[in-house]
Amino acid sequence: MNRVKIGYAQFCPEFGNRVANLAKVQKMVKDGGNADLLVFAELGVSGYDFRDREELISLAEPFDGGPTSLALIELAEEYSISLIIGYPEVSGEKVYNSCMLVTPDGKKYNYRKTHLFSRETLIFDAGDAPPPVISTPAGKIGLMICFDWVYPEIARLLTLAGAQIIAHPSNLVLQFCQKAMFARSVENGVFTITANRIGTEDRAGRSLTFTGASQVLDPKGNILAQAPDDEEHLAIIEVDLSRADDKFLTEHNHLLEGRRVDLYSGLVNL
Repeated sequence: MNRVKIGYAQFCPEFGNRVANLAKVQKMVKDGGNADLLVFAELGVSGYDFRDREELISLAEPFDGGPTSLALIELAEEYSISLIIGYPEVSGEKVYNSCMLVTPDGKKYNYRKTHLFSRETLIFDAGDAPPPVISTPAGKIGLMICFDWVYPEIARLLTLAGAQIIAHPSNLVLQFCQKAMFARSVENGVFTITANRIGTEDRAGRSLTFTGASQVLDPKGNILAQAPDDEEHLAIIEVDLSRADDKFLTEHNHLLEGRRVDLYSGLVNL
């Protein structure tokens, strides 16, 4: 089956209130009806702007057996849907800005954010593994998180690994990421889902206002759905995944086969 229903759920997480945030996730999954894939924001279960590492640790949870994974497994099975959301992950002495993907059969997968943004560099540990591509009933899904967008190598790695959809949980505060995802979609010939959040957090001695405007783009960069900047929004779009398997930009230009990898050695180990 090539046609699937994919989308994002944009809302304002309540900082530190995992129970309330997971209740909102449950409601939006239910409202999504018969969607095959729904993507939520980066750190959607916790809120974003931790004062310090101690506060972060107090709200972090393990990937295996944590409250978020248990809740998502139940939701994914009940609604026959694949779900993605960001959460603070504790593993031993380390704490990561992570996202998990849970499929309808209860399988779960994890990605630890590779490129940390601003004060994240002071309190999180950076992920040290390549981003994964997971085969699901909703297609082959690649995972990246927020500021990973500024490094095109991440999206290209996901594409080379077979991703048809790049899921992009985010907490965006800069004004140009959504525009940049046009390039990530077109240069790789994939669908992209940027799931952002809304609202303002006045914490850690600063005020952050999140830009909303979650979106679904097709492999040609067309906007299939986009949320308002400052309102809760749920969008589900039916797409044909075969469009992401066709990498011909013109009859003479294949996006991947046309690469001059013999000239790219300068990109490695610089």
